[in-house]
Amino acid sequence: MTRRMKRFVKIILAALLPAVLPSCGGRLPEGAEAVLSRIKAPEFRAVDYPATDFGAVADGVTDCRAAINEAITRCSDEGGGRVVLPAGKLFCKGSINIKSNVNLYLPEGCEVLFSPEPKDYLPAELTVWEGTMLYNYASPVRSDHCSNIAITGSGTLNGNGKAGFSRFRPQRTAQQDSLRQMGIDLVPVRERYFGEHSILPPNFIEPFGCKNVLIEGITILDSPWWCIHPLFCDNVTVRGVTIESGNPNNDGCDPEYSTNVLIENCRFNTRDDAIAIKAGRDQDAWRIGQKTAGVVIRNCEFSSRCNGLCIGSEMAAGVENVYMYDVHIGSCHSAIYFKSNLDRGGFIRHVRVSDIIVDSVRTAFIRFENNYHGGRGGFHPTLFEDFVISDVKGGKSLECGFYAIGVDGYPIKNVSLRNIVLDSCKTPYTLVNTEGISFEKVRINGTLLPRVPQDTEAAQLRTD
Repeated sequence: MTRRMKRFVKIILAALLPAVLPSCGGRLPEGAEAVLSRIKAPEFRAVDYPATDFGAVADGVTDCRAAINEAITRCSDEGGGRVVLPAGKLFCKGSINIKSNVNLYLPEGCEVLFSPEPKDYLPAELTVWEGTMLYNYASPVRSDHCSNIAITGSGTLNGNGKAGFSRFRPQRTAQQDSLRQMGIDLVPVRERYFGEHSILPPNFIEPFGCKNVLIEGITILDSPWWCIHPLFCDNVTVRGVTIESGNPNNDGCDPEYSTNVLIENCRFNTRDDAIAIKAGRDQDAWRIGQKTAGVVIRNCEFSSRCNGLCIGSEMAAGVENVYMYDVHIGSCHSAIYFKSNLDRGGFIRHVRVSDIIVDSVRTAFIRFENNYHGGRGGFHPTLFEDFVISDVKGGKSLECGFYAIGVDGYPIKNVSLRNIVLDSCKTPYTLVNTEGISFEKVRINGTLLPRVPQDTEAAQLRTD
C-alpha cells in the first residue's frame, strides 16, 4: 500500500469510527459526567512559529532537534502558540521538549523520525519505569512540569524502536531486579541512576507533572516502550490518536499517578495492553501516595496482542473512579482486566464499564486477578471493590467467561455483571474468594447464569 493510500484509509476510518463502534445512546455511566466536567482541552494564542524559520529541514537526514526545540522555547517565552512542523520527514537526534503554552503541530504528510541511538536520549531524566521512579533515558517527546501543552495535527511520530531500544530485553534481568529492589528499599531517588548503561527503554510520549494536556489526531509508530504515558498529570485529553506499534511492551496509553484523563475516538493496534491504568509499584508508590482517579475511556477501537481495557498491575497507590464505555475490542488475551499481586497493596474501586463489543479472547473475557506474575513474596493484598460491568457482548473465549480470584480475608467484592453475552467459552466462570458477586441477564454459551453465583474451584489460567 502506498503512503498516499495509507493516508486515505486513515481519513476514511477516522470518519467512520463513531458509526461502527457500539453506542450507549447518549447514556453516560453514573459518575462519568462529573469527571468530564473537570476536563477541558487547552487553548492557545493564534500565533504560528514555523520550525523551518529556526532551521528545520524535512529531508529525513538533517538533525532537526535543535531547531524544533528552539522554536518551542521562543514560542513559550513569547506567550505561546503553535510550533508548526513542515510536511516531509524530519530526523530528530534526541528528545523534543514541549514547554508551557505550546501546541506542537504536525500537518498531514509530516513524519518525525527519532534517532535509534540510546546515547541520543542522555543525560538521564527523572521518570518512572514500570512503576518505579529513577533517572533513565529521556522520552523522545517529553514535557517537564509545564501547563497548557499539546501535540496535534494529522502527522506522524515514529519512535524508530525496532532499530534501537526495542533490541533491549529488560524483562527478568539483573537491572530490572535492581531497580525494583531500590523501590522496595526506598533507596533515595537521586541514587537510582541508570543512565548510559541502562537497558530500560524510555516511554515514547511522556508529559511529566503537567497540567492541561492535549494529544490529538496524530499517528504513533514504532514506539520504544509504552506509547503514551501521562505521569503525575492533571486534565489530560488523548483524542483521535492512531497507534500502530508492535514492539515488546508497547502499551497504548498508560495514565499513571494522574487525574482527570479522557481518552476518546482513538484506534490502538499494539503488541501489549491497549489501555493500562497505573499508579506505581509497591513501596515506592506508597511513598509517593498519588492515586490515579477520574479516567474516562470512550468511543475507541482497540486491538492488542495482550489485553484490552486494563487497570494494573502497577497500581499500588490506588486507582478509582474509572469509566470505560462505547469501545470495540478485537482479538486479545483478556478483554476487561483488573490485575495486581500480593506485593502491591492499594486499591481498585468504583469502576464502571459498559457498551463494549469484543470479538474474541484467548484467556478470560472479564478477569480479576490478585496473583499477577512478578510477585516477590509479600502479603499486601489489593482491595478490589465496587465494579459494575454492563451491556458487554463477546464472541469467543478460549478459556473462561468471568474469572475472579481473591485472597483469603481479602475477597474480590461487590462486582455486578448486567446484560452480558458471551457466545462461546470453555468455562463460564471461576470464582475463588469473592463476595457480593451478582449476575443479571448474564448469558454464556447460550445459558442464563444464576443471579447469585457460588465460588468455584480455582482453575489455572495462563498469565500474560
